[in-house]
Amino acid sequence: MKQLHDSLVELIRRASAEIPDDVQAALLRSLEEEKKGTIAESALQIVQRNIELAKQKSQPICQDTGSILFYVDCPVGFDEISFADTAREAVKLATKKGYLRQNSVDSITGKNDGTNVGPGAPTLHFHQHRSPEVAVRLMLKGGGCENVGAQYSLPIERLKADRDLPGCRKVILDAVLQAQGKGCGPGVLGVCVGGDRATSYEFSKQQLLRKLDDRNPVPELDALEQDIVNTANKLGIGPMGFGGKTTLLGVKIGAANRVPASYFVSVSYMCWAFRRQGVTLGADGQIEKWLY
Repeated sequence: MKQLHDSLVELIRRASAEIPDDVQAALLRSLEEEKKGTIAESALQIVQRNIELAKQKSQPICQDTGSILFYVDCPVGFDEISFADTAREAVKLATKKGYLRQNSVDSITGKNDGTNVGPGAPTLHFHQHRSPEVAVRLMLKGGGCENVGAQYSLPIERLKADRDLPGCRKVILDAVLQAQGKGCGPGVLGVCVGGDRATSYEFSKQQLLRKLDDRNPVPELDALEQDIVNTANKLGIGPMGFGGKTTLLGVKIGAANRVPASYFVSVSYMCWAFRRQGVTLGADGQIEKWLY
């Protein structure tokens, strides 16, 4: 398991210290679009300098290295238990090396043992498929952006939001309004329409594994994604809530079946420090390809 261990440590290091290319491209476009000499432009320039320094020094982009979320696509017969054990050891070493901040605490006592390992930490999601390929995606989701996530149960009278896509649009934009100045914008939204309370939130986070420049295969959801980005960026909230043209870098929406009695819309917010990376692994656990 040494090769797998080393691969996971490198995956953690790169996810923590390097912004994915699709996110970097979106941030650079936003910097070009902001008015020169504004606080919005200055904020994005600081963001870019931070990104450059983190990569040069191989240090975390943000001091809050967040919740550690592994998503593993694996073939039938894959040893999930051994992988999970190795992932936990990789997290411990990555923390010791400084790739991760020591920021996982016991929820009852508040104690921090300095390892980032404990009940529910890291979180591992395994998904079996028929392919022999093993793909591991890692998301480091900071507490600030996690705090401004939201879940709505439609209909909502105060927003005049019914159980339809226009109603979904209203509550998603409400989540953007509620988050302004928080969550370290410009942000990215992962959204799930439907599901139950738990699966809806989980599916909304999975949407953040998509690349920012992809397009939704469902025409109605694709149109909604583009509309929300365009509308949000006209609200004047801007980077860090300082005003400007860039409130959102992207919106990714999925849908899950629901029972007729419920209509949930769950919104997961990701900050500009969009720490998401992935690899495919060879038979011995070595990295074969980077996914972002």
